[in-house]
Amino acid sequence: MTEPPRSQFLSLHLIETLAAVLPVRDENGQPKSLVFGGVERHMITSQARRRAERVHARNRANAGLGELKGRSMGVRTREWALLAGRELESAHGWDRDRALVTARAVMEASGLKFGDPKKKTVANLTKVLIFAPSDAGAKIARHIVDRPAEVEEWRDAYLEAQARIEATRKTRRGARSKDTAEPDAEETPAETARAVALPPLPTATRDAVLLALAPRDAVDIALYGRFLAEIPDSPNVDGAVQTGHAFTVHEAEQIEDFYAAADDAKLDRKRNALDFLDAADDAGAGMTGYQSLISGTFYRHAVLDRKQLRVNLRVAGMDEAEAEQVASEAEKEFVNSFVEAFPEAKKNSTASTGSLPALVLAFEGERPYNYASAFQRPVDEGPLSTGGEGPAGPAAVRRLLRHHTFVSRRRGDLRTTRLLTYDPEIDLLLGELELPESLSVVERSEDLTP
Repeated sequence: MTEPPRSQFLSLHLIETLAAVLPVRDENGQPKSLVFGGVERHMITSQARRRAERVHARNRANAGLGELKGRSMGVRTREWALLAGRELESAHGWDRDRALVTARAVMEASGLKFGDPKKKTVANLTKVLIFAPSDAGAKIARHIVDRPAEVEEWRDAYLEAQARIEATRKTRRGARSKDTAEPDAEETPAETARAVALPPLPTATRDAVLLALAPRDAVDIALYGRFLAEIPDSPNVDGAVQTGHAFTVHEAEQIEDFYAAADDAKLDRKRNALDFLDAADDAGAGMTGYQSLISGTFYRHAVLDRKQLRVNLRVAGMDEAEAEQVASEAEKEFVNSFVEAFPEAKKNSTASTGSLPALVLAFEGERPYNYASAFQRPVDEGPLSTGGEGPAGPAAVRRLLRHHTFVSRRRGDLRTTRLLTYDPEIDLLLGELELPESLSVVERSEDLTP
């Protein structure tokens, strides 16, 4: 029997319960939150979720695991000049300083902005994160070693021109400070350009840098997209994955956990003290503090646009057959990452990355579907006997499935609905509920997508 054509969008919805964790924090170190349904909810941002999923898929592929094993993946970093310089040094035998100065110069002349050269910590870092295929640094290095004379002649002229520009700026700043009594007066970029012109990067080298940094066949860039504004002619990618912020289905609950850390050396002295006065000198904790922790049942949601994914892969240069195969592999790996991955903040002190979802709902449709409205009214965790909904996990599962069943009766495009649970109590609950015949329960994450 021929499989019916698949819909454009795969919608994923998940219920998970977390206890005493802190996956994301705001600028004050506090849990992130939002107000929804008239009450404050804890929130795990989509950015944190997407990065966890993207890195999870990349690490599996690089380790030869999962559907994308052996496929090209991306790296998001400010260190591309450092990576290219290390490649010149380790693989091609260049001196370290020569390698780094050359790599930084060609990338800067391509249009990328770098940190202040007077500050060693940022001098060789781009000002923005750049999401590019993991072999971009190696490709830039290979181009440089293929034409070292041309590139180094240009580099020397470029660095000399930069030095003249800096000298001109210092001279003009000194003159202006005398005239205006403003020691920090700066010249305009137009004035600097009139003083000294930087030699343009050879066309072949600029093209090589742009090609190295282009998305090419990196599958995670096709999935999650990228935006690089600094180089106008470097292609951007509209991601195929849409991710919503996760939030608690009930009102936020937060504790301030006081902790005391022991000083091992101090305790050893106290343990071996000869009299009580020596022991008293070493009393007390090594350090104390507070950390905010949250608990709750979260709803989260993501959508895969299958059409956009295939467009991105075709634009990357794949033919139709290859794009179809890679898209199918990427979809399965995306679903696996959605279920398995978790932000790693505070993982060692909270074991948060060991959590498994209580329920995953997956279905296809001709448009994305977000079921956040099912939880606009906060779950009342009071006893069922007094009108409450009981524990938030089962209550959220009941609400989500009731909401989906209601929507499916009114939307004819919803199909291939599948459920996965890792919670035996939820498994029993599913057996008690009146679920549509079109819905199937699966036991593995790879079975969530046809």
